[in-house]
Amino acid sequence: MRRLTFLAILLAAAGAAGAHGESRQGRGAQAVASAEEYAFGRAGNPKKITQTVRVEMSDKMRFEPASLMVKQGETVKFIVRNRGKVMHEMVIGTPDGLKQHAEAMKKHPQMEHDDPFGTHVAPGKTGTMVWQFTKPGKFLFGCLVPGHFEAGMVGQINVQSR
Repeated sequence: MRRLTFLAILLAAAGAAGAHGESRQGRGAQAVASAEEYAFGRAGNPKKITQTVRVEMSDKMRFEPASLMVKQGETVKFIVRNRGKVMHEMVIGTPDGLKQHAEAMKKHPQMEHDDPFGTHVAPGKTGTMVWQFTKPGKFLFGCLVPGHFEAGMVGQINVQSR
């Protein structure tokens, strides 16, 4: 039932979710390119990576770097390291979609989902995901663990048109 509620929220938001549960950690890189298109792109093909970006998360509720620039059509492999002592995640999405998902996570913090646009990373560990940015625009990435997004754990991805 929780999963259905979450999916309804996602469809209404047209945009963002996360990946929760330790079994999900790092799976993003193995996800096969999906035909499912989101406002912010689609799962990337690990054999067609055009750029690798390292992102660090910390208990200061920040991402480093906090701003990224990519070109439309690029397939980016994100290597996401949690330097903190608590669980963090990196989830890509639209501003409204991430805000709505952060609110849903407050109500259901143990919600599990398995989407290619996020990685949930245990303290001291590294996760990966591969994403293709098919549309230009300004998108966000954030940590949707309850309270983290609200504390400022959010960054921006600027996708330049070709």
